[in-house]
Amino acid sequence: MMKNINLALRFCLEVCALLAIGYWGFVVGTTLMHKVLLSLGVPLITALIWATFGAPGAKRRLSESSRVLLELVILGTAVILLYRTGSTMLAVLLAALIVINRTLMYVWKQ
Repeated sequence: MMKNINLALRFCLEVCALLAIGYWGFVVGTTLMHKVLLSLGVPLITALIWATFGAPGAKRRLSESSRVLLELVILGTAVILLYRTGSTMLAVLLAALIVINRTLMYVWKQ
């Protein structure tokens, strides 16, 4: 049961990362159009990259080590961008949950 909770947490963290990236886009955008393009476009591109190369059902799934690197780049970028918006506590919380989740995934071979 704990392994299933950890997998559910993983999915939630991926969604939170996309939301954080979108939030960053809205904050840094200078005009309404710019805000909309960044807050929707960057997370969409990120999701497409993950779906193509990192997701469990991806047709072009990367090797394990490359996939973990891609995962760290995407999730790490989300943490950094969230921090850059001034949401320091949320960035720290997201980073901590990512580390805990990834550690448990490694230990439980998920």
